[in-house]
Amino acid sequence: MSDPRPIGVFDSGVGGLTVLREILRRTPAESTVYLGDNARAPYGTRDDAEVRAFSTEAVDALVARDVKAVVIACNTSTAVALGDLRRRYDVPILGVIRPGAVTAALTTRNRRVGVIATPATIRSHAYFAAIKDENPAVEVYEHATPALVPMVEAGLLSGPEVERTVRDALAPLLGERDGSGDSIFPLPPSARIDTLLLGCTHYPLIQAAIAAVAGQRIAIVDSASATASALSELLLINGLEAPGSSRGTAADAGREGHEPPAPSTGPATHVQLTTGDVEAFRGIAARMFGESFPDVAGIDLPVQRDQAMQVVGA
Repeated sequence: MSDPRPIGVFDSGVGGLTVLREILRRTPAESTVYLGDNARAPYGTRDDAEVRAFSTEAVDALVARDVKAVVIACNTSTAVALGDLRRRYDVPILGVIRPGAVTAALTTRNRRVGVIATPATIRSHAYFAAIKDENPAVEVYEHATPALVPMVEAGLLSGPEVERTVRDALAPLLGERDGSGDSIFPLPPSARIDTLLLGCTHYPLIQAAIAAVAGQRIAIVDSASATASALSELLLINGLEAPGSSRGTAADAGREGHEPPAPSTGPATHVQLTTGDVEAFRGIAARMFGESFPDVAGIDLPVQRDQAMQVVGA
């Protein structure tokens, strides 16, 4: 079986491009439609009702383009709205929290994992629960870092300002102490996290600065690669792989009883859409993908204000 329809990828802005990059690396035969809601980013400082309403509008737009699966490449939307979105649509919908949490739980050696994310994601405790589900013995230290997403959305990915902002944001997880000499997090002086989970898909765009501040002893985990791997399995299980995929061939025999996808009928196609500044989005996309992608297009997602206000007031 095979399915030539595209995969839909949604994020509140440019951060989900890190997930898209891994999807293309892992499944190069797949076509994609990416939608970044840059005009209303960041989602992480909004209330849950707004996140649900905005996420629904965006996924509605992807489903209207006849996508065969949707990746919610936004941690905030995954944490707040994933259940609602799965109940609303018939297509498979994959979030980014579970794959990243599993990777972090498997990576840590001293069973102490720090998580940085937006305030809404931290408020949901979704990563805490997912990591504990994987390994209850892991200590999870969650920390909101609201200054990072606006910086990435503005195109600031390196330089002294980025390093200074990252250092300030990570300080509580890396041993900063209060006036009494006590750790802000309940860690004894000899204990430190050895794994840092980037709980926002914007953060890998400044991973070099994060790694420099965290130091060589701390492993950096982001959910992009794990999510792309989970998506590959989802497509396989549901018989949704694109024609020309290698699964089930001599290159990749696949699972027992799995028939190889049909031969390729043409090159994969890719569409990138943004609700915000097209030129700003194009600049970041070009830095990540070079000339391999077509031009970025604008899209309007007018807020259904009456409906949104009803949701907020519910």
